[in-house]
Formats: sequence, structure tokens, C-alpha cells
Amino acid sequence: MPPADASAEPGTAPDGGSTGVEDTLDLKLTEELLALIAEERSGGTRRATVTGDLLGDPGSWPPARTTAGEFALLPVRLERDLPVISRWMNDPAVAAFWELAGPDSVTADHIRPQLEGDGRSIPCLGVLDGIPMSYWEIYRADLDPLARHYPARPHDTGVHLLVGGVKNRGRGVGTTLLRAVADLVLDNLPRCGRVVAEPDLRNTPSVSAFLNAGFRFSAEVDLPDKRAALMIRDRTYRAQL
Repeated sequence: MPPADASAEPGTAPDGGSTGVEDTLDLKLTEELLALIAEERSGGTRRATVTGDLLGDPGSWPPARTTAGEFALLPVRLERDLPVISRWMNDPAVAAFWELAGPDSVTADHIRPQLEGDGRSIPCLGVLDGIPMSYWEIYRADLDPLARHYPARPHDTGVHLLVGGVKNRGRGVGTTLLRAVADLVLDNLPRCGRVVAEPDLRNTPSVSAFLNAGFRFSAEVDLPDKRAALMIRDRTYRAQL
């Protein structure tokens, strides 16, 4: 089961405006990190990620061109990405839903089982115009505990996300990227008929972002750690939403 709200777009108000959260955790990336990301995206040193029939390799998916810029998913390497992700997790607006604030080991303990697992969940950095600015988990919802709480279909694929840095919140970036990632999933996983998510019902900005990204509200779901909104984006109707 994902963290308390794995699909939040924190720091935005219901109308899309900023909640005024101080951007004390905005990350300044080192030249070394930027160079590593550029090298991986060009195929120079991209390692083999957890691959197979479950989700494939999101790192090999072509970038998406969006109104916010060119967006790509980059599978997480703990030795490279842990400080960045942990810093985002310690943003109070993020911690309120993910509940992973604390030392780097807290975030590592959440990510490592995914990296060492069977490929049913793949943690990724979201890279916008070459800059890491979000964290994603692409997972097989039909093989997740979530499937006990809704009528799952084979190959349902779920998404969790957080947007790091207040400057990327409250101006529709989350909505844009949600649509882009859902399209990437549907384009690259032909057996997936639906992309699903389960934001906390209390997180109105997150629910609104999913609706604006072409997801439909399917049901309220009682999960062990929250009451969630089950959001679904159907392959069949993707052109209309």
C-alpha cells in the first residue's frame, strides 16, 4: 500500500493557486548530477533497471513533449538520487501525505524494496527539461494490495507522485505531467487498459489535478491508511478526456 497520499500535488490550493508554503527545500542541483542525468537520457550509461513482463523499463520510454517542457521518467538510483528525494520528502507539504520525513534512511527504506523487488513497482525521477523536479512510482495496481479494494482488471497500472519545489506547484504543472505520464504508460504498455490512482479525498488539489488530467472519479475507497478517491483514466476514452 502506498504512503498516506502518494498522488498528492502539495502546495496548491483547490483553485490552482499557491497555498503560500515557503520554498525552503527547493533543490539546487550539482553539475555532476545534471551530467549524469544527461548521460543516462542519451543512453550512455543507463543501467538495466528492473524489467520484464510486468512494467518494462520506463527509462527507455521516449520523452513526452508538454506545454511545461520535455518530460521524461528516469528510474531511481539510490546512490545518486536519495538526497534529492529525501529532501523533497522532508518538505512539510509533502510529508503531510507521504509520511516519510526524517533522515535519508527513511526514504531509502521505502524505495529499496521496490528496487529489489520483482518489478511490480518502479520508482522514478520526473525530469523536466533536464532538471529532476518530481518523484513517481509506476506500479501494477492489479498486483498491489490496492486490488483488494476495487474491481481491478489485469494490467491496471497505478501512479503515485510528488512534485518537488514550490515553484513547480500551483500553476498546473502537476496536471500537465499527470496527463503526460498516463499517456506514456498507455503508449508503452499495450496490455494496460487503465491507469489508476488513489489520492486522499482530503487532498482536494490532488483530486482536481487528476480530473483535469483526464482521469474520472470512480468511487470512494476505504484503504487501511486513508479514505481515497479512486481515479481512472481509460485507454478507450483517452482521446475524449
